[in-house]
Amino acid sequence: MRDYLIEKLYECSKKPYQKYIKKNEPWKIDKAKLMDYPTESLGFGLGNFLFNNHFDIQEKLEDHDIIHVLTNTGVSVYEEIGMQYYLLGNGKKSLYLSMVILTGTLFYPKRINYFIQQYKKGKNAFSFHYLDFSKMLFIPIQSIQQAFKI
Repeated sequence: MRDYLIEKLYECSKKPYQKYIKKNEPWKIDKAKLMDYPTESLGFGLGNFLFNNHFDIQEKLEDHDIIHVLTNTGVSVYEEIGMQYYLLGNGKKSLYLSMVILTGTLFYPKRINYFIQQYKKGKNAFSFHYLDFSKMLFIPIQSIQQAFKI
């Protein structure tokens, strides 16, 4: 039930967040074209992630799925919250991130050790959350992970 509630909160907040808060341009690429990138590349990894999870590219939110790929984070509700803890540790600050962490912590108090672990991982990595990943799609995932200690 709490997973359902969190997912509904996300669905309700996603559209206004995309429209009013995210100022970046949507990437001009579709999911199928990502599969044409070299197999070790970030672009291919993103396409693979989207296909494997039956997701589509969400305009202006492409970076979110890239973070999943780079950090090897799953897509369950608590893992999504953990990824926000990772990003907080990595230096990202936003109202949306704070809201997810606050509600996620309240809804999943038994996962606090996992959240702290994710925070520490983000803290140990070099800051990468701000990068323009749309220009990095040909770079091998492993190279990015090694360069930023992800």
